[in-house]
Amino acid sequence: MNDIIAYFSTIPSLHRSLILVGGITIFWLIENTFPLFQMKYKKWPHAGINFFLTFTTIIVNFVLAFILIKTASWTTENHFGILQWIPKIPIWLYTLIGLLLLDLIGAYLAHFVQHKIKFLWRFHIVHHTDTWIDTTTANRHHPGESVIRFIFTTLGVLIVGSPMWMVFLYQSLSVIFSQFNHANISLPEKLDTFLSYIIISPNMHKVHHHYVLPYTDSNYGNIFSVWDRLFGTFTTLSKEKLVYGVDTHMQPEENNQLKNLLQIPFQKSRSAKNS
Repeated sequence: MNDIIAYFSTIPSLHRSLILVGGITIFWLIENTFPLFQMKYKKWPHAGINFFLTFTTIIVNFVLAFILIKTASWTTENHFGILQWIPKIPIWLYTLIGLLLLDLIGAYLAHFVQHKIKFLWRFHIVHHTDTWIDTTTANRHHPGESVIRFIFTTLGVLIVGSPMWMVFLYQSLSVIFSQFNHANISLPEKLDTFLSYIIISPNMHKVHHHYVLPYTDSNYGNIFSVWDRLFGTFTTLSKEKLVYGVDTHMQPEENNQLKNLLQIPFQKSRSAKNS
């Protein structure tokens, strides 16, 4: 555990980039070999759009990174935050609690709020417009949403009082798990179900990408599934019934053209439908 802490305390930017690229590459290869769905689409043009939006996310996080670093340093220096207030516990438990809480605020809460506040949904809907969910979809975020998610991550660091090494560890795990649960991979149903009691499994997250309510408003988690189960937002749907996308933007010119995706938050809003 001490080696992990030491590594993430000084993790180079190159290594963080390799985690991102390496994860996409590995899950890309797996989903080509063991696909959940045989989707008939032009994979490289589709990936190009998602890679562009991934790049804008990297830029946003890089530009604002100093805020995150300053926040983490302030919490530890001033003994502020949940982790700073709890009594001394084993480092593995300390880390687990920290990751759970960061996932609650930085992922689950951020995701939940974006679905419930119309202004924020305008940005998040870009992620949901993808009608071909694969591992590249994981970072299909409008630059505006990247800023929103960064704010929630920073809020999480402040409330949790997490040191910077834990933030880097959380962000690395978040990237990998997001690529995993978006990947178009077919796991044995019993294995996927078992995993869904602990982490966000592929089948569990795919329900969130079903094109109509109430399924769109469910399964908000990214790493740990405990929050969806605890707060009653967990649901299931057989893969045979899954239709990817969001019912307000099902036309290719709306969901598969980068220019329109960037403009969606500033277009007239549309009402979603229930199933």
